[in-house]
Amino acid sequence: MGDVCLLTSDKVWGRRLAAYRATSNGRAYVELSITLLPFIALYGAMWWSLSIGYWLTLILALPTAAMLVRLFAIQHDCGHGAFLKSKKSNDWLGRAIGILTFTPYDDWRREHALHHAGSGNLARRGFGDINTLTVGEYMALSKPRKFQYWLYRHPIVLFAIGPSWQFLLRHRWPTGRAKNLMPFLSTHSTNIGIAVYSVLMIWWMGWQAFLMVQLPVTILAATTGVWLFYVQHQFDETLWQQDTDWQREHAALHGSSYYDLPQPLMWLTGNIGIHHVHHISSQIPFHVLPKVVKDYPELKTIGRLTLWESIRCIPLTLWDEERNMLVSFRQRRKFAMASV
Repeated sequence: MGDVCLLTSDKVWGRRLAAYRATSNGRAYVELSITLLPFIALYGAMWWSLSIGYWLTLILALPTAAMLVRLFAIQHDCGHGAFLKSKKSNDWLGRAIGILTFTPYDDWRREHALHHAGSGNLARRGFGDINTLTVGEYMALSKPRKFQYWLYRHPIVLFAIGPSWQFLLRHRWPTGRAKNLMPFLSTHSTNIGIAVYSVLMIWWMGWQAFLMVQLPVTILAATTGVWLFYVQHQFDETLWQQDTDWQREHAALHGSSYYDLPQPLMWLTGNIGIHHVHHISSQIPFHVLPKVVKDYPELKTIGRLTLWESIRCIPLTLWDEERNMLVSFRQRRKFAMASV
């Protein structure tokens, strides 16, 4: 069955998955309700817990952040037009959720569409992905630039500092070109929404309580989101190709992982771990993705990572074009010494 999957053409997969793309407003409202209402309740519980002890507040930050990650998964589906039937409804819901996730919806949607359009293509890197150099590109750098790349790919920067910088600061400024007003309007309208939300919460809770509740939730959710995106494309069996060899379907299947998380974590992350299917057809609603791999079990064997196996992805930093695999800095040195 696996060989059939690998040889199936793009058009055939498109026809196979067309039936899974149907959206349901009723199901969407249920998914939104069972995500947003617990988030609000847990957020309120964190505020209440401040009177008992901050240790309890930080414990409650874990499930609160998890529900915020799930809200981001809904926002993500809105960006693909895969949550509600109406494009306008998807867009306005995505913009509203963007205030909670600190993510300017329209600007992010544009960047994310570019990521989907060129994922796995070495000539189209730099759009909504983790900056990844080939071994040859890295070796051609000066020592200061090598150190800069090493520092950028260091786990402390990538998973501890980077997520907070991205969601708290980087998202406050548009990523598009100045001549295009959309990124500017999207980003700063979201900033205004965040400012209004913050002022209201400070009026209700007080500024100290607001920061003590909001910051750990945002930081935990941002770190989780960056980790998920990392393992979706940065794993040892991923695929990068030059533009002349790149094919969208092949890159979707082999350049994106199947992050086979335990069911509760799969639910909390909006099934985004079934990422290779998402890249094959991004219009499939997140709650339908498990049915796809159930109906086509051969997809479960491609790019599969368990929770524990994903830890080995952390050191991977460079794309080795000779070996067609991601390698660590240590592996790069080992291969270089072996070739001498």
